[in-house]
Amino acid sequence: MSTILRFAPVAARVLLGLIFTVFGLNFFLHFLPQPPPPSPEAASMLGGLMNSGYIMQVVKVVEVSAGLLLLANFFVPLALALLAPIIVNIVAVHLLVVPSGLPIALGVLALELYLAWSYRAAFAPMLRAKTEPARAPATANAELSHAA
Repeated sequence: MSTILRFAPVAARVLLGLIFTVFGLNFFLHFLPQPPPPSPEAASMLGGLMNSGYIMQVVKVVEVSAGLLLLANFFVPLALALLAPIIVNIVAVHLLVVPSGLPIALGVLALELYLAWSYRAAFAPMLRAKTEPARAPATANAELSHAA
């Protein structure tokens, strides 16, 4: 059982990284078949996002970037933080507008939450109610005072 627990974060990280890398790249390269036309409500929402001229491109660049970070095992907490608002919106759309994709959306949410829990030590500092800004090292202050 400990072997499964040891490799579960790696498997979740790679799976989430693949999901966002593949589907993010598909937006630009169109290598997967297009799904059937969405409901009129979904088409209206997606049309507005696409017609903005930039928002979907930004979202997809973030998805691909974060997916590649997860796959490379670099800056994993940053990648998870970047994907969190995207995943919240994916789940909200499937809850409220297009319920057919809800199981997959909830699976992506579960992967994100599991990884956030696995990397909880990295998130602990930003979950403090009150904190102080970082101070410059003493040597930097001394150099600045001598330069003036």
